[in-house]
Amino acid sequence: MTVTRFAPSPTGYLHIGNMRPALMNYLIARKAGGEFVLRIDDTDPERSKQEYIDAIKEDLTWLGLTWDRVETQSSRIARYEAAAQELRDMGRLYECFETPTELDLKRKKQLNMGKPPVYDRSALALSDAEKDALRAERGNGHWRFKLDLERIEWTDGILGDLSIDAASVSDPVLIRGDGQFLYTLASVCDDVDYGMTHVVRGSDHVTNTATQIQIIRALGGTVPEFAHHSLLTGPEGEALSKRLGVLSLRDLRAQGVDPMALVSLMARLGSSDPVEVQTDLGAVAEGFDISRFGSAPTKFDFNDLFPLTAKINGERDFAEVADRIAALGVPAELAEQFWAVARENITILDDLAKWWDLFQNGADPVIEDEDKDFVATAMSLLPDGPYDADAWGEWTKAVKAETGRKGRGLFMPLRKALTGQAHGPDMGAVLPLLQVIKAKG
Repeated sequence: MTVTRFAPSPTGYLHIGNMRPALMNYLIARKAGGEFVLRIDDTDPERSKQEYIDAIKEDLTWLGLTWDRVETQSSRIARYEAAAQELRDMGRLYECFETPTELDLKRKKQLNMGKPPVYDRSALALSDAEKDALRAERGNGHWRFKLDLERIEWTDGILGDLSIDAASVSDPVLIRGDGQFLYTLASVCDDVDYGMTHVVRGSDHVTNTATQIQIIRALGGTVPEFAHHSLLTGPEGEALSKRLGVLSLRDLRAQGVDPMALVSLMARLGSSDPVEVQTDLGAVAEGFDISRFGSAPTKFDFNDLFPLTAKINGERDFAEVADRIAALGVPAELAEQFWAVARENITILDDLAKWWDLFQNGADPVIEDEDKDFVATAMSLLPDGPYDADAWGEWTKAVKAETGRKGRGLFMPLRKALTGQAHGPDMGAVLPLLQVIKAKG
């Protein structure tokens, strides 16, 4: 069975960058009829907060990305301790005592000598007595996984065949000096125990994947199929990280973005397939193919979400918006008529309020100097309401006969005088909805 996971750290709100692997892993699982696991990576007790766990679940639910089960790393510390001991027993986990400053000096020296800045494994030469002395002086050390110095190879679902020389990578730290398990060991244990078959994440994790493959094998696990998607940039190719504060999912939701607009865009962005607006997650999953994504940085412009949102909103049935329209105070007998007129002229659903305000209270007219007399004449020919579907045609016909104006010179000044706008719905449909008509010369 296909098993995938989304593994956020509850240290902040979900943003467009980490929503991408969540969606990809979800779609792979659902297309295969498999299992999608929400794994909360909360091993850092100081930064992990319940409010962020709740927010992550809220955002995923808004997107429709339902999970089959929730797992928390904080509940699995005993498992990580057992795995660490297993690695110690086989000589693959060793204690180191260098300070950050000492490590930085080592890296600079290696770079100056033209060597790769990897950990030199000097801790392996320490005697038990030397280790005891260092613990007494500095406290407990950190623990590194001893890599087999060989090429680590795998076929990536997006990047193709990859090969990394383990000799070019530092032995990864798995446990900090304060005893906290870091992401690498905890994630490997979880992926092994939960039977993960596919892992999709950003291309900045490629080196991590290489080291994790060795740890998985050391623990006797089965290596999942890895795929590393490209990183997102801003529309001009700028680093997106600088803008993530305004690209959280809750901010996009507050701006009226439809969740399926976001899903539709992100399910295709960076692939060779065109973006297609979908309103059904099952259809999105069916058309999803991870192999069609490329490795080049992918430009993301949140403004692209609004035309997609407008298309989705314009195709909604009245039943989907009936409650929202009723809440605006639209009379029941006008509600469907109002929706039919407004639906093609909104981007987000909040725009409905602007249209009802116009229909209910009228608008400040826009009248050019050269049109003042014309508009005054036209308004004198407008009978009292209410108006039916034929009222606009009958009125403009009478105005044309009286003034001689026709075409744009006839219709545009009247539209602007009644709605204060140069664009909008067909005026034949608008006039019956206007509760108040104001025209100021």
